Amino acid sequence: MVAVVRGAGCSRGYSGRRYMRKLTYFVATTLDGFIAESGGADPTQSGHFLMEGDHMGHLFQHYGDTLPFMAREALGIAGELTRFDTVLEGRKSYESGVVQGIPDAYTHLKHYVFSSTLTEAAPTVELVAGDALAKVKEIKQQEGLGIFLVGGGGLAATLLPEIDEIFVKQHPTVMGQGIPMFNGGFSPDRFELADLTRFDSGVLFLKYQRRG
Repeated sequence: MVAVVRGAGCSRGYSGRRYMRKLTYFVATTLDGFIAESGGADPTQSGHFLMEGDHMGHLFQHYGDTLPFMAREALGIAGELTRFDTVLEGRKSYESGVVQGIPDAYTHLKHYVFSSTLTEAAPTVELVAGDALAKVKEIKQQEGLGIFLVGGGGLAATLLPEIDEIFVKQHPTVMGQGIPMFNGGFSPDRFELADLTRFDSGVLFLKYQRRG
């Protein structure tokens, strides 16, 4: 059973390219707020993130834009993008795909990778070496659908002032230690719960919007 609870601040949703662009931090976490194991190991391989259950069908149906192209092809997801057309990624998150032989997991999106050390990437990826906040402000002014940050925690901490929404896929597991959602120094900020979807798998989808 899927239970949905909507907060008072819930958005009325997306309306194509007329919708004001927002940056959404779209991230999976454990109960104790970790997005990856220490050293960057994939939590799906150790069972920290549940890859089976009713939450997966909901993710495929409503958030197919955020899936890597391999998953979209396997699921037969095609057609126009509905929520997001741009993805942001940090170096470590990007390199975790490269070592698996996937130089660009998001060929269906405009893909930016932020790094001061990377000198090359897939032709479909745009490297950003300069001021990350300034670049994101520029991207948000361009025409398009939503923008989502897929990882990692260090880039999320840097971009916090420009994050409009935080979409948390919270798994009912505890990691104990690892890479936190926001990994680095930043000023505390306030968000409010706008949407909560509860699944029989024990996973929660929580959407928070920047307060005010």
